[in-house]
Amino acid sequence: MFTIDNDITNEIIIKNSKFICIIHKIYNIDDIDLYLKTVKDLYKDATHYCYAYIINDIKKFNDDGEPNGTAGSPIIQVLEKNSLNYVICIVIRYFGGIKLGAGGLIRAYSKSVVECLKLSNIKELIKGYNVDIIFNYNYINTVNYLLKECNILNKEFNDNITYNLNVDSNLYNQLKNDSNIKVMINKEIKIEKDG
Repeated sequence: MFTIDNDITNEIIIKNSKFICIIHKIYNIDDIDLYLKTVKDLYKDATHYCYAYIINDIKKFNDDGEPNGTAGSPIIQVLEKNSLNYVICIVIRYFGGIKLGAGGLIRAYSKSVVECLKLSNIKELIKGYNVDIIFNYNYINTVNYLLKECNILNKEFNDNITYNLNVDSNLYNQLKNDSNIKVMINKEIKIEKDG
C-alpha cells in the first residue's frame, strides 16, 4: 500500500478540453466535502469536478455529470492499480467544445490521473503503531538517542517521562524489548516509509 508525499497538480489538453488533475493526501472522510468545496471555489466555471477517493477500506467516486462510468470509475481504477491510500483525486474539466464520446472520456480521465502520478513522490505505507512510552528520567538520553529519527508528538514530565509517538514494527519491538521502557499501544496505524 502506498500514498503520495505531497499534493500534486497537473494539466493536460485533449481536443480543446482542459483536464486539471489534483491528487491530495487526506486521512479523514469528514474532510472530503470541505476539500471539494475549496477546489470548486479555486476552479470556478469548470464544466465538471469528477473525483475518487480511497481512505482505508472506504472508496467512492463521482462522475459529476459526465456519462455514467466515464470519469469517476477510471479515476478510482488508476488509484487502485497504483495501490494508493489516503488520497482524493479530483479531475476538473473545462469543456473545449468537442465531444469525446464514452471511450474518449474514459481514456482522458485515466490519462489525466496517470500523468499527474508521474510527477508524484510515492511513499510506501507500512504497519505501525501510535504508542506511549514511559521511562525514568535517568534514561532520557538513551531514549532520545533511540528516537532521534522520530517525531515525538507529545512529551509529559511527571514522576516518569511519557512520550507519545508513531513507530514502525521494528522500532516498536526494539522499545518493547528494552526493560527500562514501558510501551503501550494506543492504536495500529500506517506509517509512511521513506524510499
